[in-house]
Amino acid sequence: MNAPAPRLPLPQPLAAALTERFGQCFSVAAAVREHHGKDESSFAPQPPDGVVFALSTEDVADAVRLCAAHKVPVIAYGTGTSLEGHLHAVRGGISIDLSGMNQVVAVRPEDLDATVQAGMTRKALNAALNGTGLFFPIDPGADASLGGMAATRASGTNAVRYGTMRENVLGLTAVMADGRIVRAGSRAKKSSAGYDLARLLIGSEGTLGIITELTVRLYPIPEAISAAVCCFPNIHDAVRTVIATIQLGVPIARIELLDALAITAINRHSKTTLREAPTLFFEFHGSPAGVEEQAHTVQEIAADHGGQDFDWATRPEDRSRLWQARHDAYYACLGLKPGARSLTTDVCVPISRLADCIAETVADIAEYKLTAPLVGHVGDGNFHLLLLADPDDADENERARAFSNRLVERALRMEGTCTGEHGVGMGKRKYMAREHGEAALDAMRAIKRALDPDDILNPGKVLPE
Repeated sequence: MNAPAPRLPLPQPLAAALTERFGQCFSVAAAVREHHGKDESSFAPQPPDGVVFALSTEDVADAVRLCAAHKVPVIAYGTGTSLEGHLHAVRGGISIDLSGMNQVVAVRPEDLDATVQAGMTRKALNAALNGTGLFFPIDPGADASLGGMAATRASGTNAVRYGTMRENVLGLTAVMADGRIVRAGSRAKKSSAGYDLARLLIGSEGTLGIITELTVRLYPIPEAISAAVCCFPNIHDAVRTVIATIQLGVPIARIELLDALAITAINRHSKTTLREAPTLFFEFHGSPAGVEEQAHTVQEIAADHGGQDFDWATRPEDRSRLWQARHDAYYACLGLKPGARSLTTDVCVPISRLADCIAETVADIAEYKLTAPLVGHVGDGNFHLLLLADPDDADENERARAFSNRLVERALRMEGTCTGEHGVGMGKRKYMAREHGEAALDAMRAIKRALDPDDILNPGKVLPE
């Protein structure tokens, strides 16, 4: 694992074996391969040599077993929404498409949990829960697959109240590098039995095993939900409002920050009429009295920091339209510069350092002369910049990369992380030593070698060479 392995052609015996085992569910068509070799990141596509469309854990195990016999890489594919090049076949190999594994295995309302196949998306799960009085809260914005969300330890807009995938996966089934099937964790709310393999696989980005099923926590749908937006004269005042809200212990469900440029993009894309100024989006969950109390407390905090136009959205259709506009921010911001690709950052810092981190970052945007709208899950100290750059403009791309490097160094200096939720993939590997230290990296490499000695599981991701 000290040097990147070369990309080799797909061995014909393996292609024949995959064709025999999977028939039409194995494809080497150029269009299929191209689709599975790219995501939403700014990296150029790197297609696999073939694609297996899996329908069961046994399908995944057989595909991995055949590839392992020829030491050919395997890359798990969910919905293709990742942002750090997780899906790119940097050494060729076989992409295993899990999107057909989209069934609910079991819903257990009395235990507040459900078991699903890895290809099921979060929206599909919540649709399947209709009528149970329960919901799954983790919401990264994109309609990502639950397996992919677990693999990247995703979070999103609700993380400030409900946590991340780490806290919301009770157990899982995964296929290891030799094709063996492992079941890690259980449906019990706690356990002291052995190593926590489930937590090891969550966030491993398909480099230690391919998650095929998972059991997730469910939550009662809140009795009352209310949402609001409030704009501010500047980003500093908006961030101070966030910090005060969190430090007061207000159990807010969502608190999102968008700068003026991001609001401009949303207004154009979603036909909203929000004031084009730094804006916070809030959502409150609980009993009617609890929600009212939370909302009034936050409204007072916002007013103390110059908040204006505190506007309520209590009807479900208004709330849905508001949050859909927020979820569409990525594509809305791309529309600010047609033809551009986004190098998207996602640093996370302790909440007490958030104001300083954002202030220094905003100053950098002007210095580097970049178009870079800001959005963030600021309730947990996580924010994103969409660095919009013309793929054919070498100077602009170099400035974007320099800006991103400086942002990560700032976050690490403030005892934060280079990635709050997108994962490492290809893009953040160079920061791993700076964040964790060489001793920790050596321990991670030892785990990787023990579980995947031939380095066939999503090679070229997470750990630096």
